[in-house]
Amino acid sequence: MEKLLGQFNKDQLINEFKVVVADTEALLKATANTGGEKLAEVRAKAEESLKVAKSSITDAQAEVLARTKAAAKATDTYVHENPWRSLGFVASVGIVIGLLIGRR
Repeated sequence: MEKLLGQFNKDQLINEFKVVVADTEALLKATANTGGEKLAEVRAKAEESLKVAKSSITDAQAEVLARTKAAAKATDTYVHENPWRSLGFVASVGIVIGLLIGRR
């Protein structure tokens, strides 16, 4: 369960980071016509940082996707090897949820 929460946080972080990258790209495009040597230097640094950030976010996204596929495959294998245990577990969870809802 802890791994799933960590993965959800990674997914959320990746999505938020993509928004930041898009905003930074828009800012760089908006200031492209503005003159000044210092501004050009800062813009070049920002573009380089953006390239590095995009690369790292792509790697992180690929890792999350690979882990998700591995978890789904492991779950599928377990359910196929232990169908009655899986059914019992799901039924137990359903009963507990039903009891909790019935209390209200």
